[in-house]
Amino acid sequence: MLKALSIQKSYGKLQILKGVDLEVAQGEIVTIVGASGAGKSSLLNIIGTLDKPDAGQIFLDDLEVSRLNSKQLSAFRNTKIGFIFQFHHLLAEFNAIENVCIPAFIAGVAKAEAETRAEELLKKLGLGDRVHHKPNQLSGGEQQRVAVARALINKPALILADEPSGNLDSANARELHELFVDLRNEFNQTFIIVTHNEELANLSDRKVTMKDGLIVS
Repeated sequence: MLKALSIQKSYGKLQILKGVDLEVAQGEIVTIVGASGAGKSSLLNIIGTLDKPDAGQIFLDDLEVSRLNSKQLSAFRNTKIGFIFQFHHLLAEFNAIENVCIPAFIAGVAKAEAETRAEELLKKLGLGDRVHHKPNQLSGGEQQRVAVARALINKPALILADEPSGNLDSANARELHELFVDLRNEFNQTFIIVTHNEELANLSDRKVTMKDGLIVS
């Protein structure tokens, strides 16, 4: 599903990634752990095409993404990659189903089709009775589940999650990570998750440790 080859990235004179190689199989859940500043989020942003490496190659589904122009890259990112962040980034003026539909609308999906898919996802995530609630009417755990549904709406090949449970209490955090496992089992989607939570990282298929811009185990 994913091949990252010899990824290097610097900001000014500070080298963040020093030649990272990573392969992830279809349907695999991989967590990336390590101290702050190890390069975890920088690597995730490059894999997700939100940032470009200074050197190295990224292949997703055998496509070298660096060969895409900016318009192609935006379309690829919207349909092939789902993003979940520590802060859910829901739009306050929109209700749950409207927030979930946004990536589908960007991809050109018809309103009725997008809303049907969004409602199905919200029901699957235990939010069937909350579809018309705005973010300020939802708990932190519920808001993050809306963000998960939004990430899934376009049936992406790859889900990237950066500290997705970092803003949740321990019970909601475990529930969210278990949800990722359930979603993988049902849809065979691939997850790469950056987390500081070692206990939750151990729920994944494989744990990758980063230190000083390199994968060390």
